Amino acid sequence: MFLTRSEEYPLEQMIDVASGRTRADVVLKNAHVVNVFTNEVVQGDVAIHRGFIAGIGEYVGNEVYDLKGKYVAPSFIDGHVHVESSMVMPIQYARAVVPHGTGAVIADPHEIANVLGMEGIMYMSKSMRGGPLEFYIMLPSCVPSTDMETNGVTLDFLDIKPLMTEHYVLGLAEAMNYPGVIFKDPEILEKIKVSLKLGKRVDGHAPHISSTELNAYAAARITSEHECTTLEEAKEKLGVGMHIHIREGSTAKNLKDLVGLITPDTALSCSFVTDDRNTLDLITKGHMDSIIREAIGYGLDPVLAIKVASLSTARHYGIQYLGAVAPGYYADLVVLDSLEKVNVELVFKQGTIVAKDGKLVTDFGVQEQPRLRRSVNIHWLELDDFKVKPKGEQMNVIGVVPEQLITERLIEDVKVNDGVVVPDIDRDISKIVIVERHNATPPTGIGFVKGMGIKEGAMVSSIAHDSHNIVAVGTNDRDIIEAVIQIVRMQGGIAIVKDGKVLSSLPLPIAGLMSDRSVEEVSDKIIELKEAAKDLGTALTEPFMAMAFLSLPVIPKLKITDKGLVDVERFRFIDLFDIE
Repeated sequence: MFLTRSEEYPLEQMIDVASGRTRADVVLKNAHVVNVFTNEVVQGDVAIHRGFIAGIGEYVGNEVYDLKGKYVAPSFIDGHVHVESSMVMPIQYARAVVPHGTGAVIADPHEIANVLGMEGIMYMSKSMRGGPLEFYIMLPSCVPSTDMETNGVTLDFLDIKPLMTEHYVLGLAEAMNYPGVIFKDPEILEKIKVSLKLGKRVDGHAPHISSTELNAYAAARITSEHECTTLEEAKEKLGVGMHIHIREGSTAKNLKDLVGLITPDTALSCSFVTDDRNTLDLITKGHMDSIIREAIGYGLDPVLAIKVASLSTARHYGIQYLGAVAPGYYADLVVLDSLEKVNVELVFKQGTIVAKDGKLVTDFGVQEQPRLRRSVNIHWLELDDFKVKPKGEQMNVIGVVPEQLITERLIEDVKVNDGVVVPDIDRDISKIVIVERHNATPPTGIGFVKGMGIKEGAMVSSIAHDSHNIVAVGTNDRDIIEAVIQIVRMQGGIAIVKDGKVLSSLPLPIAGLMSDRSVEEVSDKIIELKEAAKDLGTALTEPFMAMAFLSLPVIPKLKITDKGLVDVERFRFIDLFDIE
Protein backbone atom coordinates (compact mmCIF):
# COMPACT_ATOMS: atom_id res chain seq x y z
CA MET A 1 0.00 0.00 0.00
CA PHE A 2 2.79 2.40 0.90
CA LEU A 3 6.10 3.13 -0.79
CA THR A 4 9.01 1.02 0.27
CA ARG A 5 12.20 2.82 1.20
CA SER A 6 13.88 1.35 -1.89
CA GLU A 7 11.42 2.74 -4.47
CA GLU A 8 12.77 5.38 -6.83
CA TYR A 9 12.32 8.99 -5.78
CA PRO A 10 10.31 11.02 -8.38
CA LEU A 11 13.04 13.63 -8.70
CA GLU A 12 11.81 15.68 -11.68
CA GLN A 13 8.22 15.82 -10.43
CA MET A 14 9.32 16.89 -6.96
CA ILE A 15 11.37 19.75 -8.38
CA ASP A 16 8.40 20.94 -10.45
CA VAL A 17 5.99 20.81 -7.51
CA ALA A 18 8.45 22.44 -5.12
CA SER A 19 9.06 25.32 -7.53
CA GLY A 20 5.33 25.86 -8.03
CA ARG A 21 5.28 24.83 -11.71
CA THR A 22 3.05 21.81 -10.99
CA ARG A 23 0.18 21.29 -8.58
CA ALA A 24 0.84 19.12 -5.54
CA ASP A 25 -1.19 16.02 -4.81
CA VAL A 26 -2.04 17.30 -1.33
CA VAL A 27 -1.63 20.66 0.36
CA LEU A 28 -1.96 21.32 4.08
CA LYS A 29 -3.02 24.98 4.06
CA ASN A 30 -2.52 27.58 6.77
CA ALA A 31 -0.30 25.48 8.99
CA HIS A 32 2.10 26.23 11.79
CA VAL A 33 5.06 24.03 10.85
CA VAL A 34 7.43 22.68 13.49
CA ASN A 35 10.95 23.10 12.12
CA VAL A 36 13.17 20.62 13.96
CA PHE A 37 16.29 21.96 12.21
CA THR A 38 16.04 25.54 13.47
CA ASN A 39 14.01 24.76 16.61
CA GLU A 40 11.24 27.17 15.69
CA VAL A 41 7.72 27.28 14.29
CA VAL A 42 7.02 28.83 10.88
CA GLN A 43 3.80 29.56 9.01
CA GLY A 44 2.99 28.22 5.58
CA ASP A 45 1.42 25.53 3.42
CA VAL A 46 2.89 22.04 3.26
CA ALA A 47 2.93 20.63 -0.27
CA ILE A 48 2.90 16.83 -0.60
CA HIS A 49 3.47 14.88 -3.79
CA ARG A 50 3.79 11.15 -4.41
CA GLY A 51 4.18 10.54 -0.68
CA PHE A 52 6.94 13.12 -0.15
CA ILE A 53 7.07 16.71 1.06
CA ALA A 54 7.78 19.06 -1.83
CA GLY A 55 7.99 22.33 0.05
CA ILE A 56 6.71 24.79 2.62
CA GLY A 57 5.35 28.13 1.45
CA GLU A 58 2.33 28.98 -0.71
CA TYR A 59 1.03 26.08 -2.79
CA VAL A 60 -2.02 24.79 -4.65
CA GLY A 61 -2.99 21.15 -4.77
CA ASN A 62 -5.49 18.64 -6.03
CA GLU A 63 -6.56 17.93 -2.46
CA VAL A 64 -6.50 20.65 0.18
CA TYR A 65 -6.83 20.49 3.97
CA ASP A 66 -7.26 23.86 5.67
CA LEU A 67 -5.60 23.42 9.05
CA LYS A 68 -6.59 26.90 10.26
CA GLY A 69 -3.38 27.47 12.18
CA LYS A 70 -2.95 24.02 13.66
CA TYR A 71 0.52 22.53 14.00
CA VAL A 72 2.22 20.16 11.59
CA ALA A 73 5.11 18.12 12.93
CA PRO A 74 6.99 15.03 11.81
CA SER A 75 5.43 11.80 13.02
CA PHE A 76 7.11 10.34 16.06
CA ILE A 77 9.71 7.57 16.30
CA ASP A 78 10.18 5.21 19.23
CA GLY A 79 13.95 4.77 19.39
CA HIS A 80 13.96 1.45 21.25
CA VAL A 81 11.02 -0.86 21.87
CA HIS A 82 10.19 -4.50 22.41
CA VAL A 83 6.84 -4.76 20.64
CA GLU A 84 6.21 -8.11 22.32
CA SER A 85 5.87 -6.28 25.65
CA SER A 86 2.60 -4.81 24.43
CA MET A 87 1.29 -8.41 24.58
CA VAL A 88 -0.47 -8.06 21.21
CA MET A 89 0.42 -9.04 17.65
CA PRO A 90 2.37 -6.45 15.62
CA ILE A 91 -0.61 -5.28 13.57
CA GLN A 92 -2.60 -4.78 16.76
CA TYR A 93 0.34 -2.85 18.16
CA ALA A 94 0.17 -0.56 15.13
CA ARG A 95 -3.55 -0.04 15.79
CA ALA A 96 -2.62 1.14 19.27
CA VAL A 97 0.29 3.49 18.51
CA VAL A 98 -0.33 5.00 15.07
CA PRO A 99 -3.36 7.07 16.20
CA HIS A 100 -1.04 8.60 18.82
CA GLY A 101 1.20 9.93 16.06
CA THR A 102 3.86 7.22 15.94
CA GLY A 103 5.10 6.71 12.40
CA ALA A 104 8.06 4.42 13.04
CA VAL A 105 9.61 2.22 15.69
CA ILE A 106 13.12 0.83 16.16
CA ALA A 107 12.22 -2.63 17.41
CA ASP A 108 14.38 -5.21 19.12
CA PRO A 109 12.57 -8.57 18.86
CA HIS A 110 14.80 -10.32 21.37
CA GLU A 111 11.83 -11.36 23.51
CA ILE A 112 10.40 -13.67 20.89
CA ALA A 113 13.90 -14.54 19.67
CA ASN A 114 14.70 -16.04 23.07
CA VAL A 115 11.73 -18.36 22.65
CA LEU A 116 11.68 -19.09 18.92
CA GLY A 117 14.94 -17.81 17.46
CA MET A 118 14.98 -16.74 13.82
CA GLU A 119 11.43 -17.99 13.33
CA GLY A 120 10.26 -15.39 15.84
CA ILE A 121 12.36 -12.59 14.33
CA MET A 122 11.01 -13.28 10.85
CA TYR A 123 7.45 -13.36 12.12
CA MET A 124 7.84 -9.92 13.71
CA SER A 125 9.51 -8.38 10.66
CA LYS A 126 7.08 -9.78 8.10
CA SER A 127 4.02 -8.84 10.14
CA MET A 128 4.55 -5.10 9.72
CA ARG A 129 5.54 -4.76 6.08
CA GLY A 130 3.28 -2.51 4.04
CA GLY A 131 1.32 -1.37 7.09
CA PRO A 132 0.74 2.05 8.65
CA LEU A 133 3.78 1.79 10.93
CA GLU A 134 7.36 1.89 9.63
CA PHE A 135 9.03 -1.04 11.36
CA TYR A 136 12.82 -1.08 11.66
CA ILE A 137 14.71 -3.84 13.43
CA MET A 138 17.84 -4.10 15.51
CA LEU A 139 18.91 -7.74 15.50
CA PRO A 140 19.17 -9.30 18.96
CA SER A 141 22.74 -9.49 20.21
CA CYS A 142 22.25 -11.70 23.23
CA VAL A 143 20.11 -14.78 22.74
CA PRO A 144 20.33 -15.87 25.49
CA SER A 145 21.22 -12.68 27.32
CA THR A 146 23.71 -14.62 29.49
CA ASP A 147 24.73 -18.21 30.23
CA MET A 148 23.12 -17.87 33.66
CA GLU A 149 19.66 -18.86 32.43
CA THR A 150 17.95 -21.31 30.10
CA ASN A 151 16.14 -20.07 27.02
CA GLY A 152 14.58 -21.67 23.97
CA VAL A 153 17.16 -20.94 21.27
CA THR A 154 20.77 -19.82 20.92
CA LEU A 155 21.66 -17.43 18.09
CA ASP A 156 25.27 -16.85 17.11
CA PHE A 157 26.70 -14.33 14.66
CA LEU A 158 26.29 -16.76 11.74
CA ASP A 159 22.54 -16.91 12.43
CA ILE A 160 22.01 -13.17 12.34
CA LYS A 161 24.58 -12.25 9.67
CA PRO A 162 22.33 -12.89 6.61
CA LEU A 163 19.68 -10.47 7.89
CA MET A 164 22.18 -7.68 8.53
CA THR A 165 22.12 -6.68 4.86
CA GLU A 166 18.36 -6.05 4.82
CA HIS A 167 17.42 -2.38 4.50
CA TYR A 168 15.01 -2.52 7.43
CA VAL A 169 17.72 -3.90 9.74
CA LEU A 170 19.61 -0.98 11.28
CA GLY A 171 22.16 -2.87 13.32
CA LEU A 172 22.77 -4.90 16.45
CA ALA A 173 20.41 -4.51 19.39
CA GLU A 174 21.34 -3.82 22.99
CA ALA A 175 24.62 -5.48 23.93
CA MET A 176 23.39 -6.36 27.39
CA ASN A 177 26.22 -8.77 28.12
CA TYR A 178 28.41 -5.81 28.93
CA PRO A 179 30.94 -7.87 30.92
CA GLY A 180 31.31 -9.98 27.77
CA VAL A 181 32.10 -6.84 25.78
CA ILE A 182 34.55 -5.46 28.32
CA PHE A 183 36.36 -8.77 28.73
CA LYS A 184 36.30 -9.57 25.01
CA ASP A 185 33.97 -12.55 24.81
CA PRO A 186 34.45 -13.80 21.21
CA GLU A 187 30.76 -14.47 20.59
CA ILE A 188 29.51 -10.94 21.31
CA LEU A 189 32.54 -9.37 19.62
CA GLU A 190 31.87 -11.31 16.41
CA LYS A 191 28.33 -9.93 16.32
CA ILE A 192 29.60 -6.41 16.85
CA LYS A 193 32.16 -6.84 14.07
CA VAL A 194 29.46 -8.01 11.62
CA SER A 195 27.36 -4.92 12.33
CA LEU A 196 30.26 -2.46 12.15
CA LYS A 197 31.61 -3.97 8.94
CA LEU A 198 28.26 -3.25 7.28
CA GLY A 199 28.23 0.31 8.61
CA LYS A 200 25.39 -0.25 11.04
CA ARG A 201 24.75 0.74 14.64
CA VAL A 202 25.31 -1.20 17.84
CA ASP A 203 22.94 -0.37 20.71
CA GLY A 204 24.01 -0.44 24.33
CA HIS A 205 22.67 -1.74 27.61
CA ALA A 206 25.11 -1.22 30.46
CA PRO A 207 23.54 0.10 33.66
CA HIS A 208 25.83 1.85 36.12
CA ILE A 209 29.15 1.28 34.33
CA SER A 210 31.52 4.23 34.34
CA SER A 211 35.14 5.29 34.14
CA THR A 212 37.50 2.93 32.30
CA GLU A 213 34.82 0.24 31.96
CA LEU A 214 32.60 2.76 30.19
CA ASN A 215 35.51 3.74 27.95
CA ALA A 216 36.06 0.08 27.05
CA TYR A 217 32.36 -0.39 26.28
CA ALA A 218 32.25 2.75 24.11
CA ALA A 219 35.50 1.76 22.41
CA ALA A 220 33.59 -1.23 21.05
CA ARG A 221 31.67 1.41 19.06
CA ILE A 222 28.48 0.88 21.04
CA THR A 223 26.80 4.20 20.50
CA SER A 224 23.57 4.30 22.50
CA GLU A 225 22.31 3.63 26.01
CA HIS A 226 18.78 3.29 27.44
CA GLU A 227 19.61 2.16 30.98
CA CYS A 228 20.55 5.53 32.51
CA THR A 229 18.65 6.21 35.72
CA THR A 230 20.37 9.39 36.94
CA LEU A 231 21.35 12.62 35.23
CA GLU A 232 24.96 12.12 36.27
CA GLU A 233 25.10 8.71 34.62
CA ALA A 234 23.49 10.07 31.45
CA LYS A 235 25.95 12.98 31.26
CA GLU A 236 28.94 10.69 31.65
CA LYS A 237 27.72 8.38 28.88
CA LEU A 238 26.83 11.32 26.65
CA GLY A 239 30.37 12.56 27.25
CA VAL A 240 31.87 9.45 25.65
CA GLY A 241 29.72 9.88 22.56
CA MET A 242 26.73 7.75 23.43
CA HIS A 243 23.26 8.65 22.16
CA ILE A 244 21.04 8.67 25.24
CA HIS A 245 17.70 6.91 24.98
CA ILE A 246 15.48 8.48 27.63
CA ARG A 247 13.08 5.74 28.66
CA GLU A 248 9.52 6.05 29.88
CA GLY A 249 7.90 2.63 29.82
CA SER A 250 5.24 0.94 31.88
CA THR A 251 7.66 -0.05 34.65
CA ALA A 252 10.93 1.80 34.06
CA LYS A 253 10.30 5.53 34.20
CA ASN A 254 13.40 7.68 33.76
CA LEU A 255 12.05 10.79 32.02
CA LYS A 256 11.66 12.95 35.11
CA ASP A 257 15.26 12.33 36.17
CA LEU A 258 16.81 12.68 32.71
CA VAL A 259 14.81 15.39 30.94
CA GLY A 260 17.31 17.99 32.16
CA LEU A 261 19.88 16.44 29.82
CA ILE A 262 18.05 17.88 26.81
CA THR A 263 19.20 21.32 25.62
CA PRO A 264 19.43 22.87 22.14
CA ASP A 265 23.04 21.64 22.07
CA THR A 266 22.34 18.04 23.16
CA ALA A 267 18.91 17.37 21.62
CA LEU A 268 20.33 15.57 18.57
CA SER A 269 22.09 13.19 20.96
CA CYS A 270 18.90 12.17 22.77
CA SER A 271 15.85 10.10 21.91
CA PHE A 272 12.65 9.13 23.65
CA VAL A 273 11.97 5.40 23.99
CA THR A 274 9.40 3.21 25.69
CA ASP A 275 11.43 -0.02 25.82
CA ASP A 276 8.50 -1.92 27.36
CA ARG A 277 4.96 -0.52 27.44
CA ASN A 278 1.84 -2.66 27.72
CA THR A 279 -1.33 -2.31 25.69
CA LEU A 280 -3.37 -0.79 28.50
CA ASP A 281 -0.87 2.06 28.85
CA LEU A 282 -0.73 2.52 25.08
CA ILE A 283 -4.50 2.94 24.90
CA THR A 284 -5.08 4.98 28.07
CA LYS A 285 -1.90 7.07 28.27
CA GLY A 286 -0.57 7.06 24.73
CA HIS A 287 2.79 6.37 23.18
CA MET A 288 5.45 8.89 22.14
CA ASP A 289 2.88 11.68 22.36
CA SER A 290 2.50 11.02 26.08
CA ILE A 291 6.27 11.22 26.61
CA ILE A 292 6.40 14.52 24.72
CA ARG A 293 3.57 15.89 26.87
CA GLU A 294 5.29 14.81 30.08
CA ALA A 295 8.60 16.31 28.97
CA ILE A 296 6.87 19.60 28.24
CA GLY A 297 5.24 19.39 31.66
CA TYR A 298 8.71 19.12 33.17
CA GLY A 299 9.68 22.36 31.43
CA LEU A 300 11.19 21.19 28.13
CA ASP A 301 10.59 23.40 25.11
CA PRO A 302 7.85 21.75 22.95
CA VAL A 303 9.84 22.00 19.71
CA LEU A 304 12.86 20.38 21.33
CA ALA A 305 10.63 17.63 22.70
CA ILE A 306 9.27 16.91 19.22
CA LYS A 307 12.79 17.02 17.78
CA VAL A 308 13.99 14.40 20.27
CA ALA A 309 10.99 12.23 19.33
CA SER A 310 11.65 12.46 15.59
CA LEU A 311 14.73 13.86 13.86
CA SER A 312 17.17 12.94 16.63
CA THR A 313 16.24 9.26 16.43
CA ALA A 314 16.24 9.17 12.63
CA ARG A 315 19.66 10.85 12.49
CA HIS A 316 21.18 8.50 15.04
CA TYR A 317 20.11 5.41 13.14
CA GLY A 318 20.93 6.81 9.72
CA ILE A 319 17.34 6.74 8.49
CA GLN A 320 17.31 9.21 5.63
CA TYR A 321 14.46 11.59 4.85
CA LEU A 322 12.44 10.76 7.95
CA GLY A 323 11.81 12.82 11.06
CA ALA A 324 11.30 16.33 9.71
CA VAL A 325 8.85 18.52 7.80
CA ALA A 326 11.15 19.51 4.96
CA PRO A 327 11.48 19.21 1.17
CA GLY A 328 12.40 15.72 0.01
CA TYR A 329 11.36 14.05 3.26
CA TYR A 330 8.64 11.42 3.49
CA ALA A 331 5.28 12.96 4.27
CA ASP A 332 4.94 11.09 7.56
CA LEU A 333 3.28 13.82 9.56
CA VAL A 334 1.05 14.62 12.51
CA VAL A 335 -1.40 17.47 12.95
CA LEU A 336 -1.56 18.74 16.54
CA ASP A 337 -4.12 20.98 18.19
CA SER A 338 -1.39 22.82 20.13
CA LEU A 339 2.24 22.50 21.10
CA GLU A 340 1.45 22.23 24.79
CA LYS A 341 -1.32 19.61 24.80
CA VAL A 342 0.09 17.60 21.86
CA ASN A 343 -3.30 16.10 21.05
CA VAL A 344 -2.90 14.24 17.75
CA GLU A 345 -5.81 15.02 15.42
CA LEU A 346 -4.49 13.63 12.13
CA VAL A 347 -1.73 11.20 11.21
CA PHE A 348 -0.36 11.06 7.65
CA LYS A 349 1.63 8.18 6.27
CA GLN A 350 3.33 9.22 3.02
CA GLY A 351 0.71 11.90 2.51
CA THR A 352 -2.27 9.63 3.17
CA ILE A 353 -4.39 10.02 6.31
CA VAL A 354 -4.10 6.81 8.32
CA ALA A 355 -5.55 8.00 11.64
CA LYS A 356 -8.00 10.67 12.71
CA ASP A 357 -9.08 11.70 16.21
CA GLY A 358 -7.48 8.71 17.87
CA LYS A 359 -8.65 6.01 15.45
CA LEU A 360 -7.18 4.30 12.41
CA VAL A 361 -9.19 5.21 9.33
CA THR A 362 -8.00 2.29 7.20
CA ASP A 363 -8.84 -1.34 7.84
CA PHE A 364 -5.66 -3.35 7.54
CA GLY A 365 -7.45 -6.65 7.95
CA VAL A 366 -7.08 -9.46 10.45
CA GLN A 367 -3.62 -10.85 10.97
CA GLU A 368 -3.48 -14.62 10.97
CA GLN A 369 -2.03 -16.16 14.10
CA PRO A 370 1.39 -17.59 13.28
CA ARG A 371 1.90 -21.33 13.31
CA LEU A 372 4.57 -21.38 15.96
CA ARG A 373 5.72 -24.37 17.96
CA ARG A 374 4.70 -25.26 21.51
CA SER A 375 5.19 -22.37 23.93
CA VAL A 376 5.29 -24.12 27.31
CA ASN A 377 6.96 -27.40 28.21
CA ILE A 378 7.65 -27.92 31.93
CA HIS A 379 8.91 -30.60 34.29
CA TRP A 380 6.33 -32.37 36.47
CA LEU A 381 5.91 -30.34 39.67
CA GLU A 382 5.63 -31.55 43.26
CA LEU A 383 5.21 -29.56 46.46
CA ASP A 384 8.60 -30.79 47.62
CA ASP A 385 10.19 -29.08 44.58
CA PHE A 386 9.66 -25.67 46.20
CA LYS A 387 10.60 -26.41 49.81
CA VAL A 388 13.59 -24.47 51.13
CA LYS A 389 15.53 -25.84 54.11
CA PRO A 390 17.18 -23.16 56.28
CA LYS A 391 20.98 -22.99 56.28
CA GLY A 392 21.27 -19.90 58.42
CA GLU A 393 19.31 -17.24 60.26
CA GLN A 394 19.50 -14.71 57.43
CA MET A 395 19.08 -14.88 53.67
CA ASN A 396 19.43 -12.86 50.48
CA VAL A 397 16.17 -11.26 49.37
CA ILE A 398 15.43 -9.41 46.14
CA GLY A 399 14.25 -5.88 46.94
CA VAL A 400 11.76 -4.36 44.49
CA VAL A 401 12.39 -0.71 43.57
CA PRO A 402 9.08 0.85 42.43
CA GLU A 403 9.06 2.11 38.81
CA GLN A 404 12.58 0.86 38.16
CA LEU A 405 14.12 -2.30 36.71
CA ILE A 406 17.00 -2.28 39.19
CA THR A 407 16.54 -4.16 42.45
CA GLU A 408 18.23 -4.16 45.82
CA ARG A 409 20.10 -6.99 47.47
CA LEU A 410 18.59 -7.20 50.94
CA ILE A 411 19.65 -9.30 53.92
CA GLU A 412 16.56 -10.40 55.85
CA ASP A 413 15.89 -12.67 58.81
CA VAL A 414 14.60 -16.11 57.92
CA LYS A 415 11.09 -17.18 58.93
CA VAL A 416 10.80 -20.95 59.49
CA ASN A 417 7.71 -23.13 59.93
CA ASP A 418 8.03 -26.91 60.43
CA GLY A 419 11.65 -26.84 59.36
CA VAL A 420 10.96 -24.99 56.08
CA VAL A 421 11.66 -21.37 55.11
CA VAL A 422 8.34 -19.63 54.36
CA PRO A 423 7.21 -16.20 53.15
CA ASP A 424 6.84 -13.53 55.82
CA ILE A 425 3.72 -11.60 54.86
CA ASP A 426 4.06 -9.15 57.77
CA ARG A 427 7.39 -8.01 56.29
CA ASP A 428 6.15 -8.16 52.68
CA ILE A 429 8.44 -11.07 51.81
CA SER A 430 7.00 -13.46 49.21
CA LYS A 431 8.42 -16.55 47.59
CA ILE A 432 9.55 -16.30 43.97
CA VAL A 433 10.14 -19.28 41.68
CA ILE A 434 11.36 -19.57 38.10
CA VAL A 435 10.15 -22.68 36.27
CA GLU A 436 12.06 -23.43 33.07
CA ARG A 437 9.57 -23.85 30.22
CA HIS A 438 11.63 -24.64 27.12
CA ASN A 439 13.29 -27.98 27.93
CA ALA A 440 11.28 -29.27 30.92
CA THR A 441 14.17 -29.19 33.40
CA PRO A 442 13.41 -29.38 37.15
CA PRO A 443 12.96 -26.02 38.93
CA THR A 444 16.00 -24.76 40.80
CA GLY A 445 15.30 -21.02 40.75
CA ILE A 446 13.71 -20.53 44.17
CA GLY A 447 14.10 -17.41 46.29
CA PHE A 448 12.34 -14.61 48.11
CA VAL A 449 11.34 -11.08 47.14
CA LYS A 450 10.39 -8.04 49.19
CA GLY A 451 8.12 -5.28 47.91
CA MET A 452 5.56 -7.06 45.73
CA GLY A 453 2.91 -6.37 48.36
CA ILE A 454 0.81 -9.51 48.03
CA LYS A 455 -0.72 -10.90 51.22
CA GLU A 456 -2.29 -14.07 49.81
CA GLY A 457 -2.39 -16.21 46.69
CA ALA A 458 0.05 -16.09 43.76
CA MET A 459 0.77 -14.24 40.53
CA VAL A 460 2.35 -15.96 37.54
CA SER A 461 3.50 -15.10 34.03
CA SER A 462 5.28 -16.68 31.07
CA ILE A 463 6.78 -13.24 30.42
CA ALA A 464 10.05 -13.30 32.37
CA HIS A 465 12.83 -11.28 30.78
CA ASP A 466 14.79 -12.24 28.84
CA SER A 467 14.59 -16.01 28.54
CA HIS A 468 10.86 -16.00 29.29
CA ASN A 469 10.60 -18.92 31.60
CA ILE A 470 7.68 -18.98 34.02
CA VAL A 471 7.94 -16.58 36.95
CA ALA A 472 5.62 -16.89 39.93
CA VAL A 473 5.42 -14.86 43.13
CA GLY A 474 3.24 -16.14 45.94
CA THR A 475 2.54 -16.58 49.61
CA ASN A 476 2.20 -20.37 49.57
CA ASP A 477 3.44 -23.26 47.45
CA ARG A 478 0.03 -24.72 46.58
CA ASP A 479 -1.16 -21.53 44.93
CA ILE A 480 2.20 -21.12 43.20
CA ILE A 481 1.94 -24.60 41.67
CA GLU A 482 -1.67 -24.07 40.63
CA ALA A 483 -0.66 -20.79 39.00
CA VAL A 484 2.15 -22.48 37.05
CA ILE A 485 -0.23 -25.22 35.93
CA GLN A 486 -2.61 -22.56 34.62
CA ILE A 487 0.20 -21.25 32.41
CA VAL A 488 0.59 -24.75 30.99
CA ARG A 489 -3.16 -24.97 30.33
CA MET A 490 -3.09 -21.68 28.42
CA GLN A 491 0.26 -22.43 26.75
CA GLY A 492 1.51 -19.10 27.99
CA GLY A 493 -0.03 -16.11 29.67
CA ILE A 494 -0.62 -14.31 32.98
CA ALA A 495 -2.77 -15.53 35.87
CA ILE A 496 -3.84 -14.73 39.43
CA VAL A 497 -4.60 -17.60 41.80
CA LYS A 498 -6.04 -17.59 45.32
CA ASP A 499 -6.99 -20.60 47.47
CA GLY A 500 -6.37 -22.90 44.52
CA LYS A 501 -8.74 -21.03 42.20
CA VAL A 502 -7.87 -18.97 39.14
CA LEU A 503 -9.28 -15.48 39.72
CA SER A 504 -8.22 -14.02 36.38
CA SER A 505 -6.07 -15.03 33.44
CA LEU A 506 -4.89 -13.81 30.05
CA PRO A 507 -3.78 -16.43 27.50
CA LEU A 508 -0.70 -15.47 25.47
CA PRO A 509 -0.52 -18.30 22.92
CA ILE A 510 2.01 -16.62 20.61
CA ALA A 511 5.34 -17.74 22.09
CA GLY A 512 3.88 -17.24 25.56
CA LEU A 513 4.35 -13.50 24.98
CA MET A 514 1.51 -12.19 22.84
CA SER A 515 -2.23 -12.56 22.56
CA ASP A 516 -4.11 -13.32 19.36
CA ARG A 517 -6.86 -10.90 20.47
CA SER A 518 -7.46 -7.23 19.72
CA VAL A 519 -5.85 -4.37 21.61
CA GLU A 520 -9.20 -3.57 23.17
CA GLU A 521 -9.74 -7.11 24.46
CA VAL A 522 -6.22 -7.35 25.86
CA SER A 523 -6.50 -3.94 27.49
CA ASP A 524 -9.75 -4.94 29.22
CA LYS A 525 -8.17 -8.16 30.43
CA ILE A 526 -5.15 -6.30 31.85
CA ILE A 527 -7.54 -4.11 33.85
CA GLU A 528 -9.20 -7.25 35.21
CA LEU A 529 -5.83 -8.81 36.09
CA LYS A 530 -4.68 -5.67 37.87
CA GLU A 531 -7.86 -5.63 39.96
CA ALA A 532 -7.29 -9.27 40.90
CA ALA A 533 -3.67 -8.49 41.81
CA LYS A 534 -4.87 -5.59 43.94
CA ASP A 535 -7.20 -8.00 45.73
CA LEU A 536 -4.12 -10.04 46.66
CA GLY A 537 -2.73 -6.90 48.29
CA THR A 538 -0.25 -5.38 45.86
CA ALA A 539 -0.09 -1.62 45.48
CA LEU A 540 2.31 -1.69 42.53
CA THR A 541 0.95 0.06 39.45
CA GLU A 542 2.57 -2.52 37.15
CA PRO A 543 2.86 -5.72 39.20
CA PHE A 544 3.22 -8.05 36.21
CA MET A 545 5.99 -6.08 34.53
CA ALA A 546 7.73 -5.66 37.89
CA MET A 547 7.59 -9.44 38.33
CA ALA A 548 8.74 -10.07 34.76
CA PHE A 549 12.01 -8.17 35.28
CA LEU A 550 12.98 -9.94 38.51
CA SER A 551 14.53 -12.65 36.33
CA LEU A 552 16.73 -10.39 34.16
CA PRO A 553 20.33 -11.10 35.22
CA VAL A 554 21.90 -8.12 33.47
CA ILE A 555 20.32 -5.36 35.57
CA PRO A 556 21.60 -4.86 39.16
CA LYS A 557 21.57 -5.82 41.88
CA LEU A 558 19.98 -9.15 42.72
CA LYS A 559 17.96 -11.24 40.26
CA ILE A 560 16.83 -14.84 39.92
CA THR A 561 16.81 -17.22 36.94
CA ASP A 562 15.85 -20.86 36.55
CA LYS A 563 19.42 -21.68 37.62
CA GLY A 564 19.38 -19.69 40.87
CA LEU A 565 20.04 -16.32 42.50
CA VAL A 566 22.32 -13.96 40.56
CA ASP A 567 24.51 -11.25 42.07
CA VAL A 568 24.50 -9.06 38.96
CA GLU A 569 27.23 -6.68 40.11
CA ARG A 570 29.66 -9.60 40.49
CA PHE A 571 27.98 -11.52 37.67
CA ARG A 572 27.84 -14.83 39.52
CA PHE A 573 25.41 -17.12 41.28
CA ILE A 574 25.07 -16.87 45.02
CA ASP A 575 23.41 -19.17 47.52
CA LEU A 576 20.20 -18.01 49.17
CA PHE A 577 21.99 -18.07 52.53
CA ASP A 578 25.36 -16.64 51.36
CA ILE A 579 25.29 -13.24 53.06
CA GLU A 580 29.00 -12.41 52.84
